[in-house]
Amino acid sequence: MESTTLKKAPISLTPLALQEVKVIMKDKNVPAEYGLRIGVQGGGCSGMSYLLGFDKPKDSDEIYELDGVQLIMDKKHGMYVMGMEVDFQDGLNARGFVFNNPQAKSTCGCGSSFSA
Repeated sequence: MESTTLKKAPISLTPLALQEVKVIMKDKNVPAEYGLRIGVQGGGCSGMSYLLGFDKPKDSDEIYELDGVQLIMDKKHGMYVMGMEVDFQDGLNARGFVFNNPQAKSTCGCGSSFSA
């Protein structure tokens, strides 16, 4: 049997964000082998934008466990999201995931694009 060591995830999800991820996984019947992929991609008004979705792990990924949710992240993305907190807002003016990233040098008004 292979032993795996659980590493501390470089990002965190607030309790509200974790709860919303679990609700979405249940409501959308996300397969058990899928996890929550968090990362970055080129584009957006500031140069990079956040990636958040459900996916299967790939060979180039790091996998973390956050309160029953498998967190998947490409190893190359770690430097862009180290220390980031993902929150979920459910208010009158905004509903959705919010990225609080200490690595971002500048962000834009949409909150999902940044430069590092």
